[in-house]
This record gives sequence, structure tokens and C-alpha cells, in this order.
Amino acid sequence: MATGRTHRPATRSRGIPEATVARLPLYLRALTALSERSVPTVSSEELATAAGVNSAKLRKDFSYLGSYGTRGVGYDVEYLVYQISRELGLTQDWPVAIVGIGNLGAALANYGGFASRGFRVAALIDADPAMAGTPVAGIAVQHTDDLDRIISDNGVSIGVITTPPGAAQQVCDRLVAAGVTSILNFAPTVLSVPEGVDVRKVDLSIELQILAFHEQRKAGEDAAAEDEGAPPMRATPAGRKGPDGDMPAVMPA
Repeated sequence: MATGRTHRPATRSRGIPEATVARLPLYLRALTALSERSVPTVSSEELATAAGVNSAKLRKDFSYLGSYGTRGVGYDVEYLVYQISRELGLTQDWPVAIVGIGNLGAALANYGGFASRGFRVAALIDADPAMAGTPVAGIAVQHTDDLDRIISDNGVSIGVITTPPGAAQQVCDRLVAAGVTSILNFAPTVLSVPEGVDVRKVDLSIELQILAFHEQRKAGEDAAAEDEGAPPMRATPAGRKGPDGDMPAVMPA
């Protein structure tokens, strides 16, 4: 199997839009589930539903891959798995280095789903001298002083940053200087990288804030619906006396 340093995926040279590239893993996940159930073919509508997109968008995305399916039959599941995997570069081995072996870094190192998708955790790196030599997921943690050598020895081209935000940019700079050209950033900060280096950011707090927004909006809609269903307040006849004098014809809300 080829390693990650031999070549890069051809999606850019083929002119596949970034939005399509972002949806390819969704299709692959749905197709893999179908493959595990020994489903031979799937329609665009069925696959679109499983991937959470509309069928027209799916067919457009697949046209960039040269896959158009067969009328009345649909798409060949195994071939699409291969085709998307090849386009994403998952038919080769991608050595990954994780920098920052705290709770999150250790959890990622122990995640078993990387290997089945073409990603091999090749190195674990941390700035704490006390962590050096500590085995995590069967891999000995190495110190950041040796980062350049570690990246070179393992042919790493993808780095995962799980450090505190204050250390993330410095780690990023060192990874790039060592030859890493793709970075997955879990630190809650924006990284500055030179042209030719790709960064994907995963910020769980932002995702939670977005969910909180939707929860608040739903709560507001529910409250509005309850108000609409409440019986209207009865008007009080003009001139009627209350304990504090004349009452208005309609009580204020």
C-alpha cells in the first residue's frame, strides 16, 4: 500500500468543488453501511436520504466523479465505495501525528475507526517531559523537542492539534516547517498557515452554541404557539368600577 507522502488526492486537479468534497465522506459512510449489509445497488433517492442530502445534489456530486448510475437499477454500491475512497485518497496509507496528548488527544489515539478509513496514527507528541515514553493506545508518547525528526521518520503529512489554544499556533508552525501539509485543529483558535497547507477546524463549543441557538428558537416557537392557543381575555364593560376606580375597557397585557 502506498504511503501518504507519495502523492496527494486528485480532487483539485479534477475541479471537484469543495462543497462536493465535503459531502463525499457522508456518501461513503452511507455506502459502507450498505456494503456491510451486502446491498448490491442503491437508488439516488435512497442514498441521498441515508446521507442527509437531496437526490438532485447527490447526482450532481456524482457527476464530478463520472458516476451516473443505471436507470432503473441505481448505483453499484461496491464500485461507489471504491470510487469515493480513491477520490478521497483513502486507498493509500495516511500516517497521522497527534500533538497534545491530554484527554482529547488520548481519546483520538484510542479511536479504532481511523485505521479502517486509511488513517494510521503513527506518532503521539506532547510537550510534557513526564509524558515521554508513556504508552497510549500502544504507542509511546514522544516529546515535542523531537517533532521534526518524528514527522520525517514516519512520513507524516497530516497533523492533528489537540493542544491548549495558546500553544496551537506554535505547534502548527513547527508541523508546517517539518513538512506537514494538512492539519486538523481541535484547539479553539484560528490558525495562520502558508499557501498550500490545508486546515480543518473542529470546535465542539461552537457546535454546541449553534445547537443552543436552535433550542432557544424552538422554545420561543413553542411559547408563541401556546400563546396563540390561549383563550382571549374578556373585555371589561366601560365605566365598570374596580377597587381602584374606573377600569379600562380592556385590561392591559
